[in-house]
Amino acid sequence: MSRRLFISLLIAAVLLAACTSPSTAPSNAASTAAPAAAEPQGCLGSASTALVDLQCREVTIAVENAYLPFNYILVSTGQAGGWDYDAWTEICTRLHCTPKFVEVAWDGMIQAVSDGQYDVAADGITITAERAQKADFSTGYIKIQQRLLVRKGETRFNSLETFAANESWVLGTQANTANYEAARKILPETRIKAFEQFPFAIQALITGDVDAVIIDEVAGMGYLGENGEALELMGPAIAGEELGFVFPKGSALVAPVNQALAAMQKDGTLEKLSTRYFSPTFKISNADIKTTN
Repeated sequence: MSRRLFISLLIAAVLLAACTSPSTAPSNAASTAAPAAAEPQGCLGSASTALVDLQCREVTIAVENAYLPFNYILVSTGQAGGWDYDAWTEICTRLHCTPKFVEVAWDGMIQAVSDGQYDVAADGITITAERAQKADFSTGYIKIQQRLLVRKGETRFNSLETFAANESWVLGTQANTANYEAARKILPETRIKAFEQFPFAIQALITGDVDAVIIDEVAGMGYLGENGEALELMGPAIAGEELGFVFPKGSALVAPVNQALAAMQKDGTLEKLSTRYFSPTFKISNADIKTTN
């Protein structure tokens, strides 16, 4: 792919997280979360400093609010937060716009954006050729790998290939994701248990209802922050993809958002966000967030 201006090796940023000072890598992302979704932030930035002046335009941003560490709402406070909230707060600050986060179920999110119901979707979405046929993508902001998430100390298998060898083992993931499609390339659908949201897949893994979960590595590391004693990532990367924001075809927002992302890459903002959310220092778990059945 051509989107190599952005993080080509996120793992390096994760490994550096342990060496980052507290001033640049908070130990708990909740302390830096954006305001609750129901509380609009208003117009951010200024016309005089904007890379592109969107003149306080309201940008509706579809998020699932149940995909650690990208977006969530804390049960204890009702506070919304995550990578998407911080990233879009920064983007609108640089583009002089008004972010409006809207909770949307993952199933149908991309189609809803394609139909023009929302300006953009930000939910850790993998850039694929099939999705690009009906929607436009930003440049990639994270290079991710898909991995197996397993219970701590798992010894029955060590890769997706060895997992596939035993017909009794069941793989969990979220429905209608690139993770699900990766699983289908190796396993029959009868051995894949698809959940509406990833927190349900993680809980099924912990309780033994599934034997492993296939997940984007960055999201998997978010779950390890609080569940490190129970879970671990296993084996080599299954596939390498980039994540991007999704827009309706022909959206005028794509170019300015790409400018903002390029500036955030250049000045280290994207790396700081990666360190904050995609490392074991992230301590929020699926037990802390609101989910819907």
